[in-house]
Amino acid sequence: MAKKAARGSEREERREDALSRERIVEAAIELLDADGEEGLTFRALATRLATGPGAIYWHIANKGELLVAATDAVVARTLGDVRASAKPREAIHRVALSMFDAIDARPWVGMQLSRAPWETAMLRIFERIGRAVEALGVRGHAQFTATSTLLSYVIGVSMQNTAASQFARRELAPTTNRKDFLEAAAERWKNLDATEYPFTRKVAEHLPGHDDRKEFLAGIDLILEGIAV
Repeated sequence: MAKKAARGSEREERREDALSRERIVEAAIELLDADGEEGLTFRALATRLATGPGAIYWHIANKGELLVAATDAVVARTLGDVRASAKPREAIHRVALSMFDAIDARPWVGMQLSRAPWETAMLRIFERIGRAVEALGVRGHAQFTATSTLLSYVIGVSMQNTAASQFARRELAPTTNRKDFLEAAAERWKNLDATEYPFTRKVAEHLPGHDDRKEFLAGIDLILEGIAV
């Protein structure tokens, strides 16, 4: 009987060793990618990991902590894949575009970054952009202002683009593609009241052919031009 109890204890220890915090976070990322935040529950996580919720609570206190850890893991991985550049402007472009694509692929990342800007995931992005801003020759308090402005633009525009994409996939008919949708929107702009919307009518022709990623980087460059003044 003692031998059986010992063997059972050894099996339990092996299961606990295998259930690391990293493994839990990776499983959480898979659930978030598949079902969003609503689909991330400790019950679903326990099922995916073939364990009990209690074993997960040993490593992660609650869902909030799990979201923070999952977001940090994705951001760390994303920034780790960004090629270094000795040119500050190019370095900012690469970091910005990597986050734009990451948030587009995983909308929950953008939501979590905006919800908890003081956590490590946001600080990782702030640090990378800040080093490049410093390399541009920005000094003093302007470093904080310039880096904060760029960070707000990157996260804000990335989230807005993702929200628009989600709306299009959810609300538009399956037969409606991006080109047709933008052309229809441009026609609505052109038909707005000329007195109330003169500018919107004038730029409507540019809406159908615009590229989201190029426009995103063009916005980065506008900020950088202002920094250089």
